[in-house]
Amino acid sequence: MARLTLNTFVTLDGVMQAPGGTTEDTSGGFECGGWQVPFGDEDMGNFITEVFDRSGAFLLGRRTYEIFAGYWPRVTDPEDPVAGRLNTLAKHVVSTTLTDPEWENTTVISGDVPAEVTRLKERTAEGELQIHGSGTLARSLLAHDLIDEINLYIHPVYLGSGRRLFEEGGQPTAFELTGARTTGSGIAIHTYRPAGRARFGDYDLPGA
Repeated sequence: MARLTLNTFVTLDGVMQAPGGTTEDTSGGFECGGWQVPFGDEDMGNFITEVFDRSGAFLLGRRTYEIFAGYWPRVTDPEDPVAGRLNTLAKHVVSTTLTDPEWENTTVISGDVPAEVTRLKERTAEGELQIHGSGTLARSLLAHDLIDEINLYIHPVYLGSGRRLFEEGGQPTAFELTGARTTGSGIAIHTYRPAGRARFGDYDLPGA
């Protein structure tokens, strides 16, 4: 069974919306698109290459899929470590409205998403089943304990608005840190694995 991994850029305040361009996603009146661009460097590029080298298939939410589909098919260099994988490997997009995707090797999931994702993990014979961005989908699959690993690319910038990866109302969950590195531009790359439900306690008062 393939591992299901989540990969996402986030700010210090947890915003994940529109990292790659000023007009990438302006929904909700978001005006801070493209916040990731000033921090892109060789270290980050090397890590992204490592991630995509492990990919076996992709699982995307509708919004992220449309952003990717509007860009990556136009990158035709087969040696590009991202485009080479995205343009050739299977892509599965979760949507109740998309019926005729034009990007090659795309299938639509619209039924019982947790059950379908479980089957995808079982059918992906080589490499990881990877989610990139896709916050709504990611939160849903975390709630169903289906995500095996998270790569958070934490950027040294605060925005104060925008859609966040972890929103109020989610299931309290603990994570184990399994890897960490920092890029030259200050991006903290943290790799986590879910470690069950969050636990709580109190500190004892001295002498009590």
